[in-house]
Parts: sequence; C-alpha cells; structure tokens
Amino acid sequence: MAKGDFPVLIGVGQSMSQWDGKKGAEGAPSPLSLMTDASNAAIVDTGVSGMAAAIDALAVVRIFEDSVPGDRHPHGHNTNLPGTLARETGTNPGYLVYETVGGQSPQALVNEFARRIHEGEFEAVLISGSEANRASKGARKHGVEINWADRDARDYEDRGLGPMMLSRGEIKHGLVTPAYFYGMFENAIAAREGRGRSGQRKAMAELFQPFSAVAAKNPYSQFPQEHSVEFLSTPSRENYEYADPFLKWFIAQDAVNQGAAAIIVSSSKADELGVPENKRVYLHGGGEAGDDHISVRPVLDRSWAMDTAVSRALAQAGKTAADVHHLDLYSCFPCAVFSGAAALGIDWKTDKRPLTLTGGLPFFGGPGNNYSLHGIAEMVNLLRENPGNTGLVLANGGWMTKEAAGVYSTTKPAKFTPAEKAAKPAEQVEIATESCEATLETFTVTHGKDGPERGIIFARLADGRRAIANNADAATLAVLREDASPVGRKVAITVDGEQGTFVFV
Repeated sequence: MAKGDFPVLIGVGQSMSQWDGKKGAEGAPSPLSLMTDASNAAIVDTGVSGMAAAIDALAVVRIFEDSVPGDRHPHGHNTNLPGTLARETGTNPGYLVYETVGGQSPQALVNEFARRIHEGEFEAVLISGSEANRASKGARKHGVEINWADRDARDYEDRGLGPMMLSRGEIKHGLVTPAYFYGMFENAIAAREGRGRSGQRKAMAELFQPFSAVAAKNPYSQFPQEHSVEFLSTPSRENYEYADPFLKWFIAQDAVNQGAAAIIVSSSKADELGVPENKRVYLHGGGEAGDDHISVRPVLDRSWAMDTAVSRALAQAGKTAADVHHLDLYSCFPCAVFSGAAALGIDWKTDKRPLTLTGGLPFFGGPGNNYSLHGIAEMVNLLRENPGNTGLVLANGGWMTKEAAGVYSTTKPAKFTPAEKAAKPAEQVEIATESCEATLETFTVTHGKDGPERGIIFARLADGRRAIANNADAATLAVLREDASPVGRKVAITVDGEQGTFVFV
C-alpha cells in the first residue's frame, strides 16, 4: 500500500422498497437486505469483476434501532451489521466498523477513509447504510411477522452512540425531539427576517417546493410526488401541524425503506483494477465541525458548525462557493437548508443551482443517519455525466450539532489534504437558573392530536444569559400562536427547582 495516494470514489449504489406489510410478509426488506442490495449495486457499478475480493475495509452507518439508548428491536436484533453485510456481499475485509450516531456519518466516513487511504492504511473501502422503518411500522400495523435477527462471528469496531446531544435543562423543559429543536432555529430565522408564522411557512414552502419536484422524478424516492407552495404552506389533514412553525411536509419523513453504498479506493488501486477515468470521482476537500448543546449556542439563526465545515472543505479544495456547480444540502427541516445556504454565502431565492440532488428528506425520504450517502451517490452519478464540474455535499447530525462537508470532482486534484475536525466553539451562553425577567429570543409550540400542547422558549436576560422555560396555559399558547412573531416580547420566568415557567408581561 502506497502512502500519499489520491482517494477516489469508483462505485455507488442505491436501493428502495415500498413494502409496508399490506400484502403479507413476502418481499419484506430489512436493514441488511437494503444495504446488501445497495452495496452489490455499488460493486457492479465499478465495472470490476474482482471488486468484492479487493475490499479491505467496510463501514456501516448506524441504523435507527441502534441509535437510541435502550431501544427495542421488535423484529429481532442483528448484532453484527458490518459482519453480516460482509457475508452477504462476499467481501472479506480485515477491518469492519459500525459508525456512531448522526446524519453527518456518511460524509464523515468518506472523509475518514479518504485520509486512511491517503496514509496507506487501506486500499479499498465499502461504506454502506440503510433504514427499513417503513417495513417495521407496516409489519407492526398489519400484524405481519418479519425477522431481522442475525449475527456474525467477525470482530468489528462499534463506535457507540457518541456524546449526549441534549442537556438536562433542555430535557426538563420538553426539548426532546428534532422538530422541537429545529422549531427553535426556524423561529429565530423568521424573527431575523421579520416574518410571522404564515410568512415563514410561505418562505419554507417556496424553498421546499422545488425539492418535491426533484423527488417526484427520482426512482429511489420514497414519496415521489410534487407538491405546490399552497399545499406545503397550508395546514390540512394531509399536512398537519406538528411543532410551530412546522407542518408535516416540512419535516424529514422516516417511514422509508432505503439503502445506499459507495466504494472508495486509492488511485493506484483503481489503476490496478483497471477502473476507467470516466468512472472516477475524487474527493477534493473535506471539512467537519461539532457544536455544543443548542441552549448554550450564542447564535440560533444560523449554524457555526455548518459555517466551519463548509469553509474548511472549500478551502482544502481550493474552491469558492461560486466554483461549485452542484449541491446537496442536508434538508431535514427548512432551517437546515437556510443555514447551509448561509454557510455558502448564497441567496436561496435567486441562486439558480438546485439545493438538492435527491429531492430532500421530506420528499425523497429521511433514512436516518444514512441520508447523505444517497446524496453522495447522486453526486457521483451527476459528476460522471458532467466531467470537470464540482459538487458539494453537506451532511448534518443532531440539531445542526455535527457537520461534515465534501467537495467532489472528476478532475484529479493537484494534491489531497485530509479533512480535520474543528473543535467546539469556545464561546458559550450561560444559562440562568433563577426567576427573572427576560426578552423572548425564540420558541416553538408542540402539538398533539388535540392541538397545541406546550410552548417552549429561550429568553435573554439583560446581562446576556439565557433562560429556558415552558408553559401549557391556553392563554399563553394563544399569544405564541398569533401570526405576528412574539420574539422580542418581555416575559417573566418563575423557577421551581429545575423547571422554569414563563408568562408574558
């Protein structure tokens, strides 16, 4: 193995199934079957007859059921996804890894193994992942028995769940799901732009309508239907309220059966295998960054981690945002796309470049931690069709907590510099724990089957500290639910133990 070699992607594959249990167990997919199909497609895509035998490392993106502490496995537990994938694909890698939690994982794995290939540690790496939540939900709904239990004796590195992305104070006040965290970001952006609820919903719908159009034409989309701006911005039975300002179709949809895979090798290995130049896509630059708990971040209307990861990837590639022809920005919620565009310094309203290649997580589908591997697969195929073009993939984990970016092109770079992960920002906001008066900074309102349930706020004290509070009182919720943004209004917060309750003053 030669040090200093260029890492190059030579094969990609995707899989998708619409199976939902309505017609019985026949054809039911599993996470393993979906990633096997995608991996075999990637192997075939290389055009190399001995590709499977050449794989010396294999990495699997962590599935949903292994990403939550103590989560159950209703269809049986595959205790060694990397090992069973190696078995099913006929590969025999000496190193197997099961990646940690986060949607940044696919691009982070590409960055990592590009570095390790460059350092001469490996020659050919298979990266794969999948989700079969649609199958799981459908089987339970229709009483269909499916079995995902499997095992393999091969050793593998399990990177675990990673650090906790929620603080005790956030949990105590009900900030426990992605939509609630992202609602805080979304309303901070709306306030910055001077938009109320309806204005923000219109802006989000205008952003996401083209995404749905892309998804409608993608054969791997789970929800291939184009939606209008009016449908996306209007509450309805099919587009119900979930957490202000979000409606259903502003949110990543996890009821998917999707898999994706990519093969990355050293350029000398590609030469040895006879891979033609028109199959090769090079990683020109990578960047990664991790942020702190949302409640201590100084800025909530954009992402420091995105800014840092994108700027590092572009700098390593020797490119500017204007040099990038194709983009796939992580799109779990509109604010992630708004923040990704801000990191690139582009105006999403006027820039002519599509911001997604897949169709986005609400419409293409949100396969857990693995979405961006689909984005990478689409990017590789598009760049092969447009030799010399440059593309950027931005992958996101947590609540804009963990970011990874990659810059790609069919053109061989003059040099390769491995990606480095930036440390967390030094600046933090101190959290106030006493009763106080403050100014509402941002908020969300959670919804249940019977309508609005609880308002959760961040508020700033005069000394710059931040308070967290909530309230389920109908009158208070009514104020939060007025069309005009309540951001900037004064609130009084009463603290009892670890619980803060707010009222408007």
